[in-house]
Amino acid sequence: MTEYAIELEIWEGNSRQAREDGTHPDFVKEGICPWMYGRLQVGQKFNYPDQMGELCPWLLDSVTGMIRALENGGTLPWRYTGTPYEKAIDPDGVTTEFARCPDPTKAGIVVKITRTTLPE
Repeated sequence: MTEYAIELEIWEGNSRQAREDGTHPDFVKEGICPWMYGRLQVGQKFNYPDQMGELCPWLLDSVTGMIRALENGGTLPWRYTGTPYEKAIDPDGVTTEFARCPDPTKAGIVVKITRTTLPE
């Protein structure tokens, strides 16, 4: 059976640095993800499954189905051509997928899931 490495990268989101005085911004009004606030940044990467505890449970729920498909050799055929979420689909190499956190406010984040086929 083919083995894969799976990585999640924070692709979009607003985290901001924690305030030195310990006060918090109005997360919803400012579109800041409370889970990311002061600790996670766009571009940060996480290895699946080892580092999933670092991510928001809502986000993990939204990506679980995609991860299951990817880790079992599947691909999701839509490509989002011409958008910032355009995917790579290569069953023998690198395949990407994008998912959004279910937070309905502008504080929601987007992750890029990358599946890489490991050498046999």
